[in-house]
Amino acid sequence: MAKRKFRTFDEVQLERYKKHPKELKSYLQVALAEYQKDGDEKAFLAALSVAARVHGGFSKLSRATGLNRENLYRALSRNADPRLSTIIQVLNTLKYSLKIA
Repeated sequence: MAKRKFRTFDEVQLERYKKHPKELKSYLQVALAEYQKDGDEKAFLAALSVAARVHGGFSKLSRATGLNRENLYRALSRNADPRLSTIIQVLNTLKYSLKIA
């Protein structure tokens, strides 16, 4: 009997946003809004990490931003405390921005 392989939540999420890239912007907007409400920075960084992987991964993002791949990966991990300049550079490279409304 063949062993069934289950996908992780991250794999499912990545697959979904690759198929529906327009929904990725809404996902990031909600993650940022939630961060502004409750300060859950980890959820916003996780959403930004998903966006990076949907747009080609950390290697491609590293080449586009000029930032070190390992540092980018660490900056967008759940235990990170990245600089605002890194977040802005990543968002700009992914064609997103922070807005003050």
